[in-house]
Amino acid sequence: MKILTSRRNTNLLLFLAVLVIYVFSACATTAISAEEFFAIGMAYFDLGRYEDAEKWLNRARQANRTMTASSYNLGRIAFETGRFEDAARYFEGILKRDPDNVLALRAAAFTRIKTREFDKAEKHYSRLLSLVPESADDGYNHALVLFAMERYDDAIEVIEAYPFALQESRDALLLLARIQRAMNNVEAIESYSKWLSNNTDARVRYEFAQTLEEHEYFARAIEEYRSILSDSSLSGNVPPTRGDTHFALGRLLLNADPASGDGITEIEAAIENNYNDIDSIDELLNIPRISTSNRDALRNIVNNLQRASEAALEAETKEAEALAHEQEWQEMFDFDWHDWGQTEPEPETD
Repeated sequence: MKILTSRRNTNLLLFLAVLVIYVFSACATTAISAEEFFAIGMAYFDLGRYEDAEKWLNRARQANRTMTASSYNLGRIAFETGRFEDAARYFEGILKRDPDNVLALRAAAFTRIKTREFDKAEKHYSRLLSLVPESADDGYNHALVLFAMERYDDAIEVIEAYPFALQESRDALLLLARIQRAMNNVEAIESYSKWLSNNTDARVRYEFAQTLEEHEYFARAIEEYRSILSDSSLSGNVPPTRGDTHFALGRLLLNADPASGDGITEIEAAIENNYNDIDSIDELLNIPRISTSNRDALRNIVNNLQRASEAALEAETKEAEALAHEQEWQEMFDFDWHDWGQTEPEPETD
């Protein structure tokens, strides 16, 4: 693969060299065509030399016959370099002249997702799917935008219009599950279950366990939380963390069986795994029918966390004061020999 890539780049460089020589030779006798400007720009684009590509494509954009193609590729360069507003301006400029340009619609819609202007992205996708209704990929992206806009009914309608994609695409099935969960539909359980039958992901399994808990399938939810905790790949930093999962399991156990001490055991395990959301733990005191011993245990946990938090804050304050004091002394003694009326010591001589 590296050899093929190297050969391709060599060929592009040779092509570019020949083309540039030809173009500048032609300057003395004839006008350079917009197509030639465009060809040079795209050769630079393929080499990843975007700044050079922009210069030539901007020249090519001045001619009507290469305006659209040049604008589109200038938009691609802007997108690749993270200038999403510029990219959207290029793509949407094409749409002002050609509202049915499928490539520009798709690019503009995706770019507006990047700028988080979902209303604009949704309008582009609606137009796009009216032109190519069979495009499951565009349908998925449209549903994703509608989901982000919390237009759940519309998102369901769009994504269910592509039943084949729901069977074949793991992303489409997971999006369906998340939409159903947001709508509090019990069908989300089946969708999550289907996804997990062929895929493994601690975060998705955590969502599934939460969905089961929300619909009071407590026994199955407990199994799923325990399954997550048995996963050796569970990260300590990326949610759901081990502490998050222990807390979720502890909360569920306290709700399902307020008299059992198993929930407190899981809450303590959560704290051992760096879970320190005091407010969430304090809210567990509102669980109906919680036993006196569990209530006392939770109060002790909350009190201990508060003391630890206060001690940590006090230590941070003292450290900050010490650093400020040290800086103050450094500034006070920031002088050289001349400030003491002395000169640098002379080197010793024999």
